[in-house]
Amino acid sequence: MDKEALLIAIEDKYKKLGVPLETMLEGLLHSTPITYWDYIQTDALLGLQIPRTTEKDEMVFIMYHQVNELLFKMVLWEIDQISLSEEAITAEKFSKHLMRISRYFDMLCSSFTVMQDGMDVEQYLKFRNTLAPASGFQSAQYRKIEFASTELINLIDVRYRDSIDRASSLKNAYDHLYWQAAGVNHKTGKKSILIKLFEKKYMGDFIDFMEDYNDCNLSKKFQELPKEVQNNEDLINAMRHYDYTVNIKWVMAHYNAASKYLGGGDKDLAATGGSSWRKYMHPKYQRRIFFPYLWSQEELKNWGVF
Repeated sequence: MDKEALLIAIEDKYKKLGVPLETMLEGLLHSTPITYWDYIQTDALLGLQIPRTTEKDEMVFIMYHQVNELLFKMVLWEIDQISLSEEAITAEKFSKHLMRISRYFDMLCSSFTVMQDGMDVEQYLKFRNTLAPASGFQSAQYRKIEFASTELINLIDVRYRDSIDRASSLKNAYDHLYWQAAGVNHKTGKKSILIKLFEKKYMGDFIDFMEDYNDCNLSKKFQELPKEVQNNEDLINAMRHYDYTVNIKWVMAHYNAASKYLGGGDKDLAATGGSSWRKYMHPKYQRRIFFPYLWSQEELKNWGVF
């Protein structure tokens, strides 16, 4: 595009916004050049790490989890390119965004070695007690990734899936989500402070989010595609890859990292939130599966079994 055509296009753009071209150009005349540190907000980003102890490896722990949250935000951004798209979704577009999401989770899986091999056990066991009752369980973005990926019935505690009414209220579904079990004292039936604080902060937001994605989660969007698109082999492989990566590969990477720091067998330490982390985390117990219709009966039967 030549200079004259470019100016005409710019003038047309700002005319539609009600901004005279002269005003916009004068603003550019007085503006300062953009810098990397201003664009990325480097100073603000690097000022967000605030340790609670003098243990040096706590900084690793904080930064690692902040990187996780940034990647979770990227995942949600990609999901919305499918779920909230107003254009017709092709197999190529669906697969493209799913594979982007899977690559983010591949990064998350491999990055566990940063924490698993990058912190001294002795230091971790000292600073972890200052974190109670906080827990990675309380990652709201991760919960939203689950809500945006599959129908709610697939996130219900496996003990209730056959009996819960699929047409029941969102609040009832919320009360029976698989991760609720990790926040309840099984002897008293009372909710822990972990879950109480989590619900106080996010429950209303979660129920609104569940409603928003009830009819446009990835599973629903896939099942609304024309049959010939649903049968696209590349798309099916992308769906299965995403499901396996999130619900087995990522979960087991987290599980193995926890095993190093929280012991093994009868010597297991409780998670900072107080949950029975092995049964909460291991995929063979809760059987979290986003797209069960894309797996064989044998694969479903052996989900998470190694």
